[in-house]
Amino acid sequence: MELEGHESVEEIKRLRRCLNDLVSVLALPAIWTGGEASDIYRTLLDTLRRMLSLDFVYVRAEESPGEQIEFTGLSELLKSRIESHRIAEMLGPLIEMPPQKWPHFVTEPESGANFSVLPLPLGLRGEFGLLAAGARRTVFPEQSEKLVLEVAVNQAVIALHEARFVRKQKQLARELDERVARRTRELAAAEEGLRTEAEERRRAEVSLHDSERMSRLIVDSIPGMVALLAPTGEVETVNRQLLEYFGQTLEELRSWGSNNGTIHPEDISRVIETFTGAIASGRPYEIIQRFRRFDGVYRWFQNNGFPIQDASGQIVRWCVLLTDIDERKRAEEALKDSERNLKLIIDTIPALAWSARPDGRAEFFSQRYLDYIGLNGEAAADWGWIETVHPDDAENLAAVWRSLIASGDPGEAEARMRRHDGVYRWFLFRTSPLRDESGKIVKWYGTNTDIDDLKRAEESLRRSEAFLVEGQQLARMGNFFWCPATEELIWSEPLFRIFEFEPDAGISLEKIAIRVHPEDRSLLTDMIDRAARGVGDLQYEPRLLMPGGSIKHLHFVAHGSLNQRGRMEYIGAVQDVTERHLSEEALGEARSELARMTRIMSLGALTASITHEVNQPLSGILTNASTCLRMLDAAPPNIEGARETARRTIRDSNRASDVIKRLRALFAKKDFTLEPVDLNEATREVIALTRNQLLRNRTVLKTEFAEALPPAAGDRVQLQQVILNLLLNAIDAMNDTNDRPRTLIVKTQIDEGAVIRVSITDEGPGFDPEQAEKLFDAFYTTKSNGMGIGLSVSRSIIEKHQGRLWAESNEGAGAVFSFTIPALLRAAEAEYERSDSGSPADREN
Repeated sequence: MELEGHESVEEIKRLRRCLNDLVSVLALPAIWTGGEASDIYRTLLDTLRRMLSLDFVYVRAEESPGEQIEFTGLSELLKSRIESHRIAEMLGPLIEMPPQKWPHFVTEPESGANFSVLPLPLGLRGEFGLLAAGARRTVFPEQSEKLVLEVAVNQAVIALHEARFVRKQKQLARELDERVARRTRELAAAEEGLRTEAEERRRAEVSLHDSERMSRLIVDSIPGMVALLAPTGEVETVNRQLLEYFGQTLEELRSWGSNNGTIHPEDISRVIETFTGAIASGRPYEIIQRFRRFDGVYRWFQNNGFPIQDASGQIVRWCVLLTDIDERKRAEEALKDSERNLKLIIDTIPALAWSARPDGRAEFFSQRYLDYIGLNGEAAADWGWIETVHPDDAENLAAVWRSLIASGDPGEAEARMRRHDGVYRWFLFRTSPLRDESGKIVKWYGTNTDIDDLKRAEESLRRSEAFLVEGQQLARMGNFFWCPATEELIWSEPLFRIFEFEPDAGISLEKIAIRVHPEDRSLLTDMIDRAARGVGDLQYEPRLLMPGGSIKHLHFVAHGSLNQRGRMEYIGAVQDVTERHLSEEALGEARSELARMTRIMSLGALTASITHEVNQPLSGILTNASTCLRMLDAAPPNIEGARETARRTIRDSNRASDVIKRLRALFAKKDFTLEPVDLNEATREVIALTRNQLLRNRTVLKTEFAEALPPAAGDRVQLQQVILNLLLNAIDAMNDTNDRPRTLIVKTQIDEGAVIRVSITDEGPGFDPEQAEKLFDAFYTTKSNGMGIGLSVSRSIIEKHQGRLWAESNEGAGAVFSFTIPALLRAAEAEYERSDSGSPADREN
């Protein structure tokens, strides 16, 4: 853009010079008024040569029919090399040729100088002769030069017509005078002829007056402000445009130097000094000044004055041309402001700016650059800046710079630069070439940007990424990015290894679905649907069915957020939890086995109760069978009585069978099964098993069962195991209690939040409240013969039921052991919430 602006300014300057030349040429007739043809030729040659910087101007003119004269004007440089007659000799063979057939280049034989020549006829048919302008410039004439030459020749032809007319008039006047003188002697006889001659003189005077009026019209028609001054500098006449601009009379304009406001007060002293110096020396002048317009507005003008000399070299008049350059001046000021702003921008941008020549030698550095490296422009110029580059980087940076110079391509490189305090920091060197219209590089521009902090941050980021990758590998974890709207899916490398996919093969939801276990694909579909609905957080645990038939367990978690376009994007992680899952399964099996062993261990404590429960119906069976036999042996047989005793035998048999079934259910090995459980009924069954134990330990049992207790969701056997363990612990805790009743209270109730609580309160010695949590630690016991696993197993069972088991000390004596589990409605809701989050509840074994 700067280059285009510069070319525009140069074009404006060239056009203005052309316009000034045209105005000057158009002003020549005013100078030639009343002059001889020779004066016109000499003035024309001198003006064109100086105005267009020509090497020569040659005129061959028809002074009169059959009489030819030649004029040659040479530049000062050419005068020292070639005599003027050699120009005439060089052009002599071409004079008789039509101008359009002249060659463009003509060579002067003796000097060998080549000239570009433009011939122009003087007159429509060359009746006044021919003008030839020559210059050693190959581009001569340019369009503007040709225009000025053609206008100048036209103006000269007009002046020559006038001069020929005036010469004829003068010749007529001389002849008239001679006739008058001759006829004066014959006055009496030639009175009528004298009267005729007087009339001719009058006509000549009228013609001369018309010629002067025509010259005035020509001056007034010039597209510019023109003034003619006396040799001493006084204003003689001005054209109409000048009077209209200033809005003053000619007399007022003659007082321009009296500080009457015509010239800007800040310019008046400078203008007077330059003007008086030019008048005294006779040299042309040029002044840039401000003139006041008729409305009081000052505008910038270019004031050009050049002297007009007669044949003897005496100044006969000054011609002054005033050219309005206000717009150009404002454009120049705007350009200067733009340059100042550009320099300010370069010095204030947060980078070190520089430029270099086409060969790579640096020539400009911004002030920020010089302040940073602590060198002046002279020291940093050419290749001086390289000494501020770190020794380890200088050779490589110089090689890159030379390769860019050779290729002409833009480029960049990184290197460390030394700050003025000796500290090296990383910089990004960037450069790009500026080319001219032909594609040739005219300059290199570049910036050095401090990237030291970025470099350190990138290094830290690389270390963090390495740590993350290593951590993911150790944790068997991978992360991903997913945008459901665009189906964009990005995986980390560890995630490909988890799924056993090739990293270069790409990834898609369809490909993932193929690898997911068929039983879990519905979970994947549900998760995708929830993401499409804009659910913020996702979590589920799918299984993968690998090509070899092995199964992997994964834990998936993702967090969603809206991007700038309002689309949901997810950032998440996937962990291979196969080993953990297998460990949990093994742990679950171990716990189940431990729970079963705990139940079996409880069998010894219930031996007496079990014996009583079984013996009682067996004794009844034996008695009823004997009675039945006696009734049948009676005469007559008591059939009805035997039938009744048989029914009692069946009742006792069923009773014994129920006891055995409950024992088998309690101590059998079976999988965890969720089912509706009536905790009141389940507790009564456990109490029935411990009835003999209660009697033997003189324990008073009180029950406070809640009415309309909703069923719980759980494994009946495992819940009864917990109740049995708590009952036996409570009975054992009161073995040494002799100072108060051994009261045991079993209570069920519904708590807030739809949870069922079962509490067992004893009157034993209690425990230290600070040791409440230790009671549930594995292998921790307060009994002399205990193993410390009962309460630990009980807590794991309750937690598996989404419940809680805890112990509290009574205010008086004893302790309260309680557990809560969700009622069936609450459990169903919890199960729904777990399945909705992607964690199947049916994988607990």
